Amino acid sequence: MTTQSAAPAAGPEGTAADPKRWLILAAVCCAYLMIGLDLAVMNVALPDAQQDLGFTDGDRQWIVTAYALPMGSLLLFCGRLTDVIGRKQSVLFALIGFAAASALGGAANSFGMLVTARALQGAFAALLSPACMSVVATTFTSPKERGKAFGAVGGVMAIGGSMGLIIGGALTDSLDWRWCMYINLLFAGVAFIGSAALLTKQPRQGAQMDIPGVVTASGGLFCLVYGFANAEDGWSGLSTWGFLVAGAVLLLVFWVWQTRTRNPLLPPRMVADRNRGAAYLTTLFVGAGFFSLLLFLVFYMQTILGYSATKTGSAMLPMVVCTILVTGVAGSRLVPKLGPRPMIPTGLLVSAIGLAWLYFIEVDSTYVSALLGPLVVIGIGMGLIFSAVANTGTSGVAPEDAGVASASVNVGQQLGGSVGTALFSTIATNTAANWLDSNVQGRPSQGQLHQAALEGYAVVFLWAACALAFGAVVTGLMLRSGPLPTPEGDDGDSKEPSEPLAADRV
Repeated sequence: MTTQSAAPAAGPEGTAADPKRWLILAAVCCAYLMIGLDLAVMNVALPDAQQDLGFTDGDRQWIVTAYALPMGSLLLFCGRLTDVIGRKQSVLFALIGFAAASALGGAANSFGMLVTARALQGAFAALLSPACMSVVATTFTSPKERGKAFGAVGGVMAIGGSMGLIIGGALTDSLDWRWCMYINLLFAGVAFIGSAALLTKQPRQGAQMDIPGVVTASGGLFCLVYGFANAEDGWSGLSTWGFLVAGAVLLLVFWVWQTRTRNPLLPPRMVADRNRGAAYLTTLFVGAGFFSLLLFLVFYMQTILGYSATKTGSAMLPMVVCTILVTGVAGSRLVPKLGPRPMIPTGLLVSAIGLAWLYFIEVDSTYVSALLGPLVVIGIGMGLIFSAVANTGTSGVAPEDAGVASASVNVGQQLGGSVGTALFSTIATNTAANWLDSNVQGRPSQGQLHQAALEGYAVVFLWAACALAFGAVVTGLMLRSGPLPTPEGDDGDSKEPSEPLAADRV
């Protein structure tokens, strides 16, 4: 028996839909926006926080890493925890925890206190993200309205980072860096009130916790994220390869265990489905390509073009607007009719074209001539991707597996971001060093340093484009043609089968 929060978005003709479903979606989007904003606003606040608390440049990366480690490693566990204790309970608990961690970070009087707050934020974000997505997946089952709902979620995901740069810059300049943490309390409060009023406490649906799976999966993901984070400082150290090897071994053990246990943390049937497997791979490619784009494009704008943090965020707005518009149209009209196969590979390919276009940037490029066009193209491509990937990744999943399916969508993004940042940072650094060795004798001038950095950024954009183009080929081969499967009767009232048909397995 489903709860009110998981009521059908729209039943057959003549059947009343849950009247609160769009308000539920608004509360979920508020929570998602908070997570997206937090990632960006803290990056903008780092220089002021460093000066205020007196930590070193080497310590600065841990403000970001402390968030990424628990976020990446706890996602699968928290996704299953959502299935075990209930979606409403998970959302409310995560919102309270995230708000408390943000308050702790805003009041931090030492580096250790700030790092602890960021780690707690990452842990509660690991619970909040899959819990919110599973709410959407179980509240909207009508194909058309499900497309609209996930389109809205995708738009919020896209807008969070860029709006975070603008808000973070404004808060830091006009108030204090601590308000970049305190602002989360506002979003958490609104999301909490909405979720507490609109969501209904659900009964247990039979999901069980796989303790060996939790240990091996969380340990493996932690080692991979930590290893790739260390790789930004060099690939030769034991702290890099040791953790990467340990992570790979633990994840291999995890997968073998999943095929043998009766109550797996990540049921193999979920990944074996071609559509869902392709959606999870898509988030990996997007995490590597798109989020690395944001990092290095921000570097280019601020260090070479001299943009402020606020101007940098504003410069991203055309991409954000295009993403939101395309996500809304594609999510509500194209995905329900055509399915994910035309959308995801096309989106990856269009985004790859935009990234390749950025290869031609120059030290003295203007925004209109060099950046506006690629950003619009990338925004269109990401809109096609976001409109389909979350919908596809949670499609055909039984309610008791909705949380872990939602977490799987986010795991690829986290791993892709860690892998892409580490690899592309190495490529950018080596390219810049090689250019200086080949073109400069003696101490380089400021202009030569800018040119060397530009060479590194341009090559990174080209490699990121290749990664997305490769992803387009892989997902195009994996995805099935036609619309996503719907429950029997096409009314959203019955559970979708948790087991895919034999023809749907890889």
